[in-house]
Amino acid sequence: MRRETAIVVLLLVAVLLPMWFVALHGEPPSEEVEIDRSVTEMRPLQELVNTPNKLAPSQVGVIVWVALFGLLGILTAVHRFMDSAVRPDGPSDAEDTVVADGGTVGLPWFRTDDRWVVEYHDASDAAEGIVAMGGLTVLAIVFAALFTGEYLTLARTQYFGVYAAGMFVSLALLTVAYYAWFLPHVEVAERRDHG
Repeated sequence: MRRETAIVVLLLVAVLLPMWFVALHGEPPSEEVEIDRSVTEMRPLQELVNTPNKLAPSQVGVIVWVALFGLLGILTAVHRFMDSAVRPDGPSDAEDTVVADGGTVGLPWFRTDDRWVVEYHDASDAAEGIVAMGGLTVLAIVFAALFTGEYLTLARTQYFGVYAAGMFVSLALLTVAYYAWFLPHVEVAERRDHG
């Protein structure tokens, strides 16, 4: 493990452990209110995972911190994937890069007296990208249908969050796949006047 990573992990632990200790001494759990099973078969309180019925503000704070750090980790992983997974490793000469029509990369709007193209890699257009985008599109449609079906039923509204999260995550990953496989990589240098 790199030293910088270890320092970040230690800082996170130093912040989260005291918060979690305080959160453990939160409000006592309240009783669950259920529908009488002898009258109806509806189970609106059925859950995928057993969760507490009530959270203290300190417990909510810890959960939010953990979720934010998790989101930061996910964004970092996605950024690294987009930059390295499907992009070529070596640099290319922007002036001599061949494009589909047999010419070279034009990009005249990038080139001025103070700005020029340093590196250009055309989109890979790999079959893996088409498969990933197709799968993620189907996944987004399935989660959208489940979300709509959940909304239209009378009793089962407890999975809204799961379906909405699945839909939005699959849409976000669809954007990532499009960027990674179907957009060219262009690096532009620009001379700046700081005077």
